[in-house]
Amino acid sequence: EIPLRTILMTAVSSSVFFIKMLESQHCRVIPGSMSLPVLEKRGDIILGGLFSLHDMVVEPNLSFTSTPPPTQCTRFSFRTFRWMQTMIFAVEEINRNAEILPDITLGYKIYDSCSTPHQSLKAAIDLMGSEKDSQFEGKLQREGCDGNVPAVIGDGGSTQSLVVARFLGVFHVPLFKDDVGALVQLVKYFGWTWVGVIAGDDAYGRGGAAIFANEVRRLGACIALYEMIPKTQSQAAISSIISNIRSSGARVVLVFAVEQDVARLFDEAVRQKLTGIQWLASEAWSTAAILSTPKRYHHILQGSMGFAIRRADIPGLQDFLLRLHPSSAEADDDPFLIPFWEEVFQCSLDPHGHSEAKRPCSGTEELRSVKNIYSDVSQLRISYNVYKAVYALAYAIKAMRSCEKGSGPFSQQACPDLDNIHPWQLHHYIKQVNYTNRFGDEIKFDENGDPAAMYDLINWQLTPGGDMDFVTVGKFDDIAGTGRKNLHIEEEKIVWNGNNTQVPLSVCSSICPPGTRKAIRPNYPICCHDCVVCTAGEINAIECARCLPEFWSNADRTACVPKQVEFLSFGDTIGIALLVVSLIGSFLTCAVALVFFYHRTSPIVRANNSDLSFLLLFSLTLCFLCSLTFISPPSQWSCMLRHTAFGITFVLCISCILGKTIVVLMAFRATLPGSDVMKWFGPGKQKAIITFSTLVQVVICTVWLVVAPPTPRQYMPRESAIIILLCDEGSTIAFSLVLGYIGILACMCFLLAFLARKLPDNFNEARLIAFSMLIFCAVWVAFVPAYISSPGKYSTLTEIFAILASSYGLLGCIFAPKCYIILMKSEKNTRKHLMSKSERF
Repeated sequence: EIPLRTILMTAVSSSVFFIKMLESQHCRVIPGSMSLPVLEKRGDIILGGLFSLHDMVVEPNLSFTSTPPPTQCTRFSFRTFRWMQTMIFAVEEINRNAEILPDITLGYKIYDSCSTPHQSLKAAIDLMGSEKDSQFEGKLQREGCDGNVPAVIGDGGSTQSLVVARFLGVFHVPLFKDDVGALVQLVKYFGWTWVGVIAGDDAYGRGGAAIFANEVRRLGACIALYEMIPKTQSQAAISSIISNIRSSGARVVLVFAVEQDVARLFDEAVRQKLTGIQWLASEAWSTAAILSTPKRYHHILQGSMGFAIRRADIPGLQDFLLRLHPSSAEADDDPFLIPFWEEVFQCSLDPHGHSEAKRPCSGTEELRSVKNIYSDVSQLRISYNVYKAVYALAYAIKAMRSCEKGSGPFSQQACPDLDNIHPWQLHHYIKQVNYTNRFGDEIKFDENGDPAAMYDLINWQLTPGGDMDFVTVGKFDDIAGTGRKNLHIEEEKIVWNGNNTQVPLSVCSSICPPGTRKAIRPNYPICCHDCVVCTAGEINAIECARCLPEFWSNADRTACVPKQVEFLSFGDTIGIALLVVSLIGSFLTCAVALVFFYHRTSPIVRANNSDLSFLLLFSLTLCFLCSLTFISPPSQWSCMLRHTAFGITFVLCISCILGKTIVVLMAFRATLPGSDVMKWFGPGKQKAIITFSTLVQVVICTVWLVVAPPTPRQYMPRESAIIILLCDEGSTIAFSLVLGYIGILACMCFLLAFLARKLPDNFNEARLIAFSMLIFCAVWVAFVPAYISSPGKYSTLTEIFAILASSYGLLGCIFAPKCYIILMKSEKNTRKHLMSKSERF
């Protein structure tokens, strides 16, 4: 059974400190803990430290027949060694400050996790306690049961921290949560909807990439590709990732991995000459020197962007870092100084252990003569986080110490015992920490013990000298306990990949232009679509939306505009043509009337009943003019006038022709011996027939106007860009009666004229009337189906054409021959010629 201890773990690869606790009523020694190199210093309260001072572990060949050899860590990390020294610097600075923890000293026990989970577990077991000789008391004692190490700062990698945390049972929240939140806000800010994700195949990469992908999808964006960088040295797998990036079409790719994995990815990207990608960096490599220093990466990484922990300049830290020397007194107790020194100067401090690869150290080496990432304090980010973590613990202990007996926060108002700190007590006080440090940053925690996430947005930019510079172009703040996320970006400072001046566009499909809508491609993510032009009458907002009936889409399909109103007007070409034709007909009718009036005493005018002729010419003039009532915007009065005027004038016209036809027939019968029929068809009777016939139509029209008059109406077809103004007949029956009555009179005229067509006379007007009625009936029989089937204003045009055609037919057939004789053949306009039977007209 392993006793569970509470630890404070500061994820130095993020800006988050976590304090969780589990109580244990019983504690016993953990046997079998493997001895590990440790840097320790005595103090009243001991802080633990886990740092990945080496980047990897050489895996031994296990024979299972002998004891495994000690773990061999390789590739010493100067950057992580600086983090460790910053922790020591902060501890010593606090110990010198009598205002924070007077009469209390802090100590530390620091282990190397070698960037591997199993090494981190070994270190965690040692921190929990093991049987060994205490360097502090000079006697065997049991450590770990009384809280000698109540808090641990580390590890430098989230993967190791997660493994240790799960083992100790203290974590419930991923270390990379805030890091991911900032990256998601960045994607949202620039509107990228087609983003690639590359993750390291470890807890840090898998967890962070999964959260990022889920959050990005919640924004409505899509993941173009999702790949894992294998831990094995598989060239084929890395090559496949680069090929997939190129084929995906994504212009923005997030790499959520530790810097060692990222380096392998970019090595292959350089080999395959992959360019034009806007790389987004997770915090683990956003300021990694192993990527920014080699110039072979510069052409693909310029413009890269990522979030890094807020930086600060820590006074005195650089001098503290440069104090180290193998000859110093503290070097004997520091197991990490010798490998550090040998790696920096590429020499061996063991006079008998050097090889051809490493010369013996001369003893004159000094850190001040070397420029490397260890002594570079220009980008103190994670180091600053470690610094804040140590101070946060110190302020929590200070608050514990200031507790007054009888008013404590625990059961029975008890205060904690500083000689035996319980982890759950420390956890309570760390959540109460709230102060502003000397750099102006507010340090406080929420109810879970999590601090505010504060990041700088870093842009990788090449300097004129060819070096890579980390330029801060924005800030992200996640205020603890408020849920507010503030992202401020200075876009004018950003240099994009390839020195572009505009934000790179990373979409599966381009934004649909105005007037089109998205059509999702089957079996593709929602971000992939085709652009389909909106149909006529629709506009595009999000989806194509149909305009209201009285509106139509503009040419770009971006807005609804009022439909064009269409009616037969005097401004139209066809309206002008009809006006001219109508006026010419009226003028010709008046001219005929003048000719007849001037020659009213001539035989041909007197022989054809001049009174009826003048009345017929008057009615024809009205027929020509009534067509003009159809060429105007429909109104209540114009709609009533056009139909009733048309019906009454044509009935008057046909009634006159009917009277003339009857007179012709009766005149022939009157020449028979003993016939007195003409006394029944004198001028008065003729006028009575015309008046009665016309009054019937007047009655029909009056009833029509009273019961259901014609009214103006807007006809708005859904698939048309016009509004047609027309006159609705009101009552179809009444309109049919008007036309039917005209048709009945016309048929009667035609029948009577047809019967009289062969009457013996030199000038038989019945033949002319029969021919005119034939044209009249043909026009109006063709009118009915044409009127019904014609759309919009063309129905009105059809009606006008019928009116004019029939009017011209009557005028031409009845009066043209007479005018020809009067004006051109005056010798035939004599009584003798009209009475002659030897010659027929």
